[in-house]
Amino acid sequence: MPEEQSQTIMAVDELQAVIQRCQILEEADFKGEDFNLFQVAGQKCLEDGYAAQLLEVIQNEKNKVIIKNMGWNLISPLVRCIFMYKQEDDKREHCLKILDQLAQLCNPKELFLGLLEQIEQTSGGQVCQTIMLLLQPLQTVLLKLQNKKAYSVGLSLAMIMNQLTPLPVPYTKQQIQEDKLGLCQCCNAVVDFAKPFVNEVVKNMEKSSEYNDMELKEELLKFCMKSLKYPLLTAQLEELEGIEEHPFRHFATEIIDILWDIRELIPLVFLHRKGKSPRWENQEFADIERKNSAESLACLSYLMFVQHFGIHCFPTVFSPSYLLQCNMMHIEVLLKRTEESMLSKGLDLFESCLLRMEDNSLLHQYLEFRDFINIPQDLVKVMTLCPIEHLRKKSLNILQLFIDKFDAEGKHTLFRCLLKTSNHAGVEGYIIKNIKDQIHLSLTACDNIWFTGHHLISLLDLVLLLPEGAETDLLQNSDRIMASLNLLRYLVIKDCENDNQTGVWTTLAKIEQNFLKPLHVGLNMSKAHYEAEIKNKKENRREAHSSNTVCSVTVSGEKMPAMTTEMQLQVLHSALFTFDLIESVLARVEELIEVKIKAVMDENS
Repeated sequence: MPEEQSQTIMAVDELQAVIQRCQILEEADFKGEDFNLFQVAGQKCLEDGYAAQLLEVIQNEKNKVIIKNMGWNLISPLVRCIFMYKQEDDKREHCLKILDQLAQLCNPKELFLGLLEQIEQTSGGQVCQTIMLLLQPLQTVLLKLQNKKAYSVGLSLAMIMNQLTPLPVPYTKQQIQEDKLGLCQCCNAVVDFAKPFVNEVVKNMEKSSEYNDMELKEELLKFCMKSLKYPLLTAQLEELEGIEEHPFRHFATEIIDILWDIRELIPLVFLHRKGKSPRWENQEFADIERKNSAESLACLSYLMFVQHFGIHCFPTVFSPSYLLQCNMMHIEVLLKRTEESMLSKGLDLFESCLLRMEDNSLLHQYLEFRDFINIPQDLVKVMTLCPIEHLRKKSLNILQLFIDKFDAEGKHTLFRCLLKTSNHAGVEGYIIKNIKDQIHLSLTACDNIWFTGHHLISLLDLVLLLPEGAETDLLQNSDRIMASLNLLRYLVIKDCENDNQTGVWTTLAKIEQNFLKPLHVGLNMSKAHYEAEIKNKKENRREAHSSNTVCSVTVSGEKMPAMTTEMQLQVLHSALFTFDLIESVLARVEELIEVKIKAVMDENS
């Protein structure tokens, strides 16, 4: 016990000695050595558990000048000690009071740099705790600054966001509720930190319609743009059962409110204003800045049009087609991402815009815009490549929704584009089925020049052919081939040769040359090949050489992995069944053509 008491006396005495030494000096006479001695003595008091004694020294009016100049040096050891003590520990309370006193008494500029340095140096699991601890003193200091306030606020917000950005964003309900790293709580604390500066901008704008001090406003705008990209672009923003106040939904509301208050919400949504982006000499930096801005704006549109944040600010004068046009660039940005959180936001935004529109109301001229051609191709990539099943299904539903909204000429143009670009037999089969549906409407409900006559023939030229003639991989293209045969069968049944509304009878010779004859040859070649493979497998059943025996059998363009002989035989028989199915439909189509031609000849004789 005596030894502990002597240590207490040593730590406190050393501090008192430094204080007494500095009390007799003028402020201008403080030297580097004085700063070092104060820091060492103060740090020792904190580390040895004598925060109460240190607090008394700081609160002593006689030491005001010393604390003003030297107190900021205690920030680092102070933060370490606060995290060392438990919540209910009196020593922790003393440390927190010291931090509050330093915010009130220290030179604002010096303390500002000290606080920022502490935020910059934190890492891992302590990032959010450190930021939340220092936000209040940092805010106090910034409100005191007279010079370069906007720059300092911007620097603080940028530093905070840079430290938060590497942290994983809680996504599931359980992760949000646990909030292990404290990110949910921290994000909302940062918004509260920014509010006095927002209020300052609002007050200045209210005073003068020609508010010229744009620096603070620009810094707040940059913060909002960063917040839209992280964490909101990644966050799960649907309402979750069991969570009364979703932290990220609350954060999103606050960000939208800031943008509205500083009069930037509507310009961002409709005019795509991106603030004063720095002019980078390095093109790579410029590209990164542009990408970040595009993703932030895409998230903002999602918040507005899907989650309806800030919808009360939304002008009701815009047509659904204009809103779709405004959002297409945002949808394209989101659909190019592969992460579930971002991809789902893109699909939701696209769906929301399309559901506002009447079927057949979107003019074909919109397809002259690059986005209106690119986005269906992006949807196709999601449909065919995305590993998440519910997103694949949703993208297919949205593609159909997109098709339904166009007028007849728009549908015709879109079908041509997708047939040329999808490079996927399943998608091509789906488009061909859509073409059949449009022809049926044209023949039964309303006469439509785009799906009859020469306009239809230009589509049929893309549909009723084999991409590589008789050499086409029939198994891989079976979806497309079956859809094409079903379309041709429908045309032959529905359109009499005498009427020839669709023009199919005029171009029958071309169809036979480009489609039916090569299909016959291809079927014969493929069936012979697979039957030979089956025979070979059965003869060599006992031999184990499964890895490269079925080189020609592919799934989605890729060779099948090594399988047992029984598994290979099953696949080969399945392929033969597909060829038999194609052959039966082909035979039925040719039979129908023959019957129709004979009937016409009989009528004419």
